[in-house]
Amino acid sequence: MAGIKESFTIKELFKGTECKIFGEKTIPVLRITDDSRQVIPGSLFFAVEGTQHKGVDFVSEAIGRGAVGVVTAKPLSGFSPAVKIVAENVPRVMAEVARRFYKLPDERLELIGVTGTNGKTTVTMLAQYLLSEQKGDVGLIGTVKYDLGKRAMASRRTTPMIIHTCGMLDEMAKSGCKKALMEVSSHGIDQQRVSRLHFAIGAFLNLTPEHLDYHEDMESYYRAKRLFFMAEGGSTMRKAIISIDDPYGKRLADEVTQEGRIEILTTGINTACDIRAEGITYTSEGSEFTLCWPTGKTIVKSPLLGKYNVYNLVNAMAIGWANGCDMETMARKVATFLGVPGRMQRVEAGQEFQVIVDYAHKEEALVNVLQELRKIITGKLVVVFGCGGNRDRQKRPKMTAAVQEYADFGWATSDNPRKESVEVIFEDMRAGVTKPDLIAFERDRKEAIRKAIENARKGDCILIAGKGHETYQEFADTIVPFDDVQVAKEVLNHLLLARS
Repeated sequence: MAGIKESFTIKELFKGTECKIFGEKTIPVLRITDDSRQVIPGSLFFAVEGTQHKGVDFVSEAIGRGAVGVVTAKPLSGFSPAVKIVAENVPRVMAEVARRFYKLPDERLELIGVTGTNGKTTVTMLAQYLLSEQKGDVGLIGTVKYDLGKRAMASRRTTPMIIHTCGMLDEMAKSGCKKALMEVSSHGIDQQRVSRLHFAIGAFLNLTPEHLDYHEDMESYYRAKRLFFMAEGGSTMRKAIISIDDPYGKRLADEVTQEGRIEILTTGINTACDIRAEGITYTSEGSEFTLCWPTGKTIVKSPLLGKYNVYNLVNAMAIGWANGCDMETMARKVATFLGVPGRMQRVEAGQEFQVIVDYAHKEEALVNVLQELRKIITGKLVVVFGCGGNRDRQKRPKMTAAVQEYADFGWATSDNPRKESVEVIFEDMRAGVTKPDLIAFERDRKEAIRKAIENARKGDCILIAGKGHETYQEFADTIVPFDDVQVAKEVLNHLLLARS
C-alpha cells in the first residue's frame, strides 16, 4: 500500500514512548513477539508478566533464538541482547509498538468490539453475517474462529494478545476487509490486550457472575468492562451500543452519558430504548418478534431458540443499523442464519427427540438455557454437564443445583478436568445435590452422552452443556480429541440403526 512503511528500526518503533533504550537503535526489526518460541533472528521480544508465567524467565531462550532486542519492566542483568529496552508498563508499550509495526491496522478498517458475559460469540458472528451482505468483507476475531478475509483458522483465545490482534487486523486490511468484529473479554481489557486500539463502535451485552476467581467481585468485573468504553481506559470509540435491560448496562449507559464523549444507542426487550424487540413468540422452531428502531419497525423471524437469542439478534441488528445497514434487509437475512457452532446447536439424525449442544458452562448461562428449553419442549428435559478443573470451584455446586431445579434428570460428567481429579470435581458438584434419585455421576463423558440419548423418548430434549464448539478434552498435560456434536451424532446414528 502506497505510503506505508515496510520495515522499522528500534528507534522508529519506540519513538514517543516512555522507554529507556540501551544499545544500537538503528537495528531493523523483522518480527515482534511475546512468545520466546516464535523468536527468529531479528526479532524483538516483549517479556510480559502473565498470570501463570513471567516473561523474564524466557529472555535467555529468546536471545538464544536470535532476538536483537528485549523489552522488560526492569533492567536486565546477566543477559546480553544487542538492545535492552526498559518500559515501566510493558503491555501498554507493546500495544503502541504493535500498532506501529503493523502500520496502524485498526485505522485501515473499522473495528467493532463486543463485550459482555454472555452472547459475544453469537452477536459477533451474526453481525458479521449481516454486515457482509451490505458492507463487503468483514473480518472476525472471536472464541470460535479468526476470519481474516481470505482465510480462517480456529481460535486460540477469545481476545488475543495485542501483537497477534494487530497482525490479524493487518492481514484483514490487506485482504480487502473494510470492517472487523472482535470479541472483547474482561481479561483482555484488564491485561491491556486491546490497549491503544481504535474501536469505532463498542457493544455491551450483559454482566453476570463469572471469572470471579480473577476479578474477585462483581464490582471489579464491571469496572474492567467499563474501562473499554471510557476515556480513562484510552477509548476513542465514536458510538456505544448498550443493552439497558441489564442493570450493569443501565449503569454503564448513565456513566458513558455523563462523560459526554460517545453517542449511545440503547437496546432491550419491551424497554424504552432505541432498538427493541416487542411481541415476542417463542417456539421449538425459533422465535418471532417486532423489531422497533427510531425510524421504523419490522417483523423478524429467526430459527435461533430462546429469549437470550432475541437479545443477541437485537444487538447484532443494532450493530448493523449503526453501520448504516437497512433493517428490512437484515430482517430477511436473519431468517437464514442457522446459528453458531456449540450455541444452542441442534444435532439431527431423524430422531423423535431433540439433542442440543450448548456452551453454557456457568450457573447463570445454564439456568437461562434450561428455562428457555422448558418453555418449548413437551417431554422430559435431561442434561449432560460437567465443571472444568482449575477454575472457580464455587460454581460447581451451583451448576448441580441448577440442573436439579430446572431439569428432569442430570448426568454429571467430566468437562475439561485439566490438572484436577474428576472425583475431586465431583465432590464439589455433589454439594449441590438436592434430589439424589434424579442425578447420576459418570466419569466418561461419551458414556454419559450415550446413556442420556439411549434413554430419551419422543418429545424429550437432551441438553449437552459446557463444551459447545470445543473439539477436545483437557486432562492434566494431555489434550484429547472430543467433540460433543460429533459424539452425539455417532450415538444417534448407532441408536437409530439398532432400532430400524
